Amino acid sequence: MLAFLLVAAVSAGTTAALTYREARNAVLQTAQDTAVTSFRDQVQLTAFALPMRGGADLEAVLRDIARKGKPHPWVVFAEYGSVRASSGENPVSTVITPELRRAARANPHGSFERVVKDGVPYLTIAMPMVFKTGPYSLVPSGLVLYAVMRMTDEQLNVDALLTAARDGALPGLAIALIPGLIAARSVLRPVRELREAARSMGSGRLDTRIPVRGSDELADLARTFNESAAQLEHSVRELRDAEARARRFASDVSHELRTPLAGMLAVTEVLDEDADHLDADTARAVRLVSAETGKLAVLVEDLMEISRFDARAAELNADEVEVAEAIRKTLHHRHWTDGRLRTELPDGIRARLDPRRFDVVIANLVGNALRHGGAPVTVSLSTRTGRAGGSVLITEVADAGPGIEPGVLPHIFDRFYKADAARTRSAGSGLGLAITLENVKLHGGTIHAGNRPGGGAVFTVEIPLHAEGAGG
Repeated sequence: MLAFLLVAAVSAGTTAALTYREARNAVLQTAQDTAVTSFRDQVQLTAFALPMRGGADLEAVLRDIARKGKPHPWVVFAEYGSVRASSGENPVSTVITPELRRAARANPHGSFERVVKDGVPYLTIAMPMVFKTGPYSLVPSGLVLYAVMRMTDEQLNVDALLTAARDGALPGLAIALIPGLIAARSVLRPVRELREAARSMGSGRLDTRIPVRGSDELADLARTFNESAAQLEHSVRELRDAEARARRFASDVSHELRTPLAGMLAVTEVLDEDADHLDADTARAVRLVSAETGKLAVLVEDLMEISRFDARAAELNADEVEVAEAIRKTLHHRHWTDGRLRTELPDGIRARLDPRRFDVVIANLVGNALRHGGAPVTVSLSTRTGRAGGSVLITEVADAGPGIEPGVLPHIFDRFYKADAARTRSAGSGLGLAITLENVKLHGGTIHAGNRPGGGAVFTVEIPLHAEGAGG
């Protein structure tokens, strides 16, 4: 729009300037030509007796020439040696310039000049008197006549032309604004619709479409956008269906395996009790079956837990708990009370937590540190003021191991992710940290993984102390 207005303004200004210049030149040229021709004719028709001594006779001749001035009255001046005379009150003019006098002496055919004196425009004409000694030979007589004519009327006409040019350009520019606005609106409306449609799709409404109008490039763009949106909607729908089938499959398999696994676990417990009475090879096989069955049972429980999170069926049963005591119970129940563990658990910190899910969070983090980090593992508890002004519970689990590789950190909470490909047969299912993340989110908190400056990995859990609205 600005570019259009700039072009329109330049065009209107250029047109007005050119029109003004041509009209001005025409007005001034007409007056100038009339005055110069008339003055030359009057001078040629007038005879002077030389040498000239001035006096009333010379002034009378000058007044006679002045009365015949065209297109406006003149004031005529005569200069001959030291003689000065005029048709007016002053014998010498202040308007005639030295440049015009030099031009008159150099050019026997006369010269003229436009001069502005005290804001008043004048036309000054110099016409030397000459003797004609041959067809092409002229000899200066020394007498020069000057005509001074006011050009006030021409200046008024020029000013009127300037005003007309300006007043004509401004309405033209205003009129040019109307088609500019119409053109801009015709372009901007589809662009706005495209912006709103893209924003709508970004918010998840993949069925958004743009109305197609006309057959120009913007219509092609709208048509292409609609086709791309339809393909994207189809692809997303297929992905969601595939994801839903995968979740349903995992949930169904977990439920179907749970019952036979319960029977297998009961049988393996009996076999474990009698393993000492069996021969060495049979006892080894029994213990291997028992261990693998236990791993399978843990995997099934983790899959069922993940499926509950995916189905948004997980519930938070929050209660006011003593956090330090809850952590101590978690460590005691798993027999993590030896020298491999250090605790910094100040008493008196109470928070609204789901005891079972908080137990899973602490157990997964401490167990992960003991298996893959290095002793001693430190569990610390503290509080601080959050960004929103409320109090936040800070739980840190740090180990003294080699830490987490930088390339692993972005994927540490991914499902089934294991940092070391050689540990694919380890006791972990690869779902522990993913379940931990979901439980922390259910409490309305966050969890971060990183490395300490002195070495070792550290997991930091931040949960609001009073999270009544968590888990919604």
